[in-house]
Amino acid sequence: MSTSTADAAPARRVPRPRADALRNRERIVTAAREMFVESGAQVPLDEIARRAGVGNATLYRNFPERADLVREVVVSLMARIAERAREVAEQESDTFAALRRFIHAAADERVGALCPMLDGDFDKDHPDLDAERTRLEEAVEGLVRRARAAGRLRADVGVGDLMVAVSQLTRPLPGTGCLDMDRFVHRHLQVFLDGLEAPARSDLPGSAATLEDLRSRSCSGS
Repeated sequence: MSTSTADAAPARRVPRPRADALRNRERIVTAAREMFVESGAQVPLDEIARRAGVGNATLYRNFPERADLVREVVVSLMARIAERAREVAEQESDTFAALRRFIHAAADERVGALCPMLDGDFDKDHPDLDAERTRLEEAVEGLVRRARAAGRLRADVGVGDLMVAVSQLTRPLPGTGCLDMDRFVHRHLQVFLDGLEAPARSDLPGSAATLEDLRSRSCSGS
């Protein structure tokens, strides 16, 4: 005998996290991102909790393992950079100006300092990570495609070239304070950007780096 819809058990509602719980989680991720930039991904978790203004129990309730927190920081970083790409695409009619603004905004997110975390021990196929990676790649590819179609970006440069340059030029030099590098980072990024504008002044050796190239290599370039 079939069960009627009326007799079926009502679906259980999954309770939504409370606003204060969401705020605590966001504060933990923000503090972790800042401290990973300053001290690396092995910074003690209790120090992250202290900066976030939460107890250790709250941190571990949200992120039972360090790998869970590292993955969430990477997801957050990708989301923030993708949002910057979407913002400049909407705000700038000049396609190369949009690309320039995005590169400098990505540098402000400390991509180079956080890039080594991508080699960390966490689930790199997690659905949240896959989703943000796809959104980021689509947003950056859109900026590149628009600039190239407008004749503003040299044709022999790929999305991968941009991402490699940002990660390398924003990585702090050994023995230097990462937070003191801004004036050099943006200066050197501008030199790099000047070399991207069309018409090209030289022929680049090799072929343009693609996102597929980056996926098959370590972010550190090793």
